[in-house]
Amino acid sequence: MKLKRLRNKLILKLLAVIAVSLLASYLVLIVNAVSVRYLYESNLLNEDSVFAFNFMYFFMLAVSILVFILVFLVLIRKKVAYLKVISDSVNSIANGKLGLTIKAEGKDELTQLAENINFMSKELENKFERERQVEVAKNELITNVSHDLRTPLTSIIGYLDLLRNKQYRNDLEMSEYLETTYAKSQRLNSLINELFEYTRLSSSDVKLNLVPVDLSALLGQMLGEYIPIFEKDNIIVEQTLTEKPVEILIDIEKMVRVYENILMNAVKYSKKPSIVKVALDLQSSNAEFRFSNQTERPEVQDINQLFERFLVGEKARSEKEGTGLGLAISKRIVELHGGRIRAEYDEGWLTIIIILPI
Repeated sequence: MKLKRLRNKLILKLLAVIAVSLLASYLVLIVNAVSVRYLYESNLLNEDSVFAFNFMYFFMLAVSILVFILVFLVLIRKKVAYLKVISDSVNSIANGKLGLTIKAEGKDELTQLAENINFMSKELENKFERERQVEVAKNELITNVSHDLRTPLTSIIGYLDLLRNKQYRNDLEMSEYLETTYAKSQRLNSLINELFEYTRLSSSDVKLNLVPVDLSALLGQMLGEYIPIFEKDNIIVEQTLTEKPVEILIDIEKMVRVYENILMNAVKYSKKPSIVKVALDLQSSNAEFRFSNQTERPEVQDINQLFERFLVGEKARSEKEGTGLGLAISKRIVELHGGRIRAEYDEGWLTIIIILPI
């Protein structure tokens, strides 16, 4: 409908220009007729001067046509020039110069057309940039997956080769080889499972099983289960959960995984002995969860890069057996719930903040 209105307005303007041009040429013809009549009444023209009369008539007719053309071109020259600018810009965009914008001139339909082309150009630029980022991320994911799968697989093959060739001194050493092989296979299985889980959550047709839950009670229950694990590693838990029920719609299984991931990371990476702080507050129409633990600053330039796929330091991977996908999966789950997750680091304290709509 909008394009139809635009087309109709352009047609009306073009008809108006033609009408003005015709009026100008018609005025020329009137002047011609008045001149001929004056000459005839003044006896300057008579029946014997037909050739001169015809010549003058065709001359004035040619002049009127020329006037029509000149007036028409004068009236539309700016529009024609602007159309050429638009045409050249569209051609440049088609040839790959995405993001190119056309200067808006006036407030007519051509300006609206230029603005629409500018919007299209920016959208195309953003789309191709997103696709480029996705391609880069995909290549990085493949590289990191290959590396992380190869490491435990190489160890498994090595120990199985030792066992197959009976290259062990006694039953105790054989048992150690078997235990190591089993641990590496579990590591490999965990990595593959998390990779499949991330891929599944990244698909566009993922569905959540949303049910109403008291988030405060859920977090209190989970902390109660993890407090013995923290105390075993000399980590004290300080919790400040709102006493008011926090009714929220969540997929319990998926959100429990998010909170468990954060708690387990704290167990792995916190300084020992140290303190962890857990808080849940109500803010307007949101529930804000904050988890802080004392740890070394992660090896990233921007602390929120922790939520990127496989962004885990090599030292952390080897010593803590991290897959590098846990926080990326957590971020995806939170976003599927319409929430936000971010990280802050200040003077030895790493804080993970999750905001969910109530």
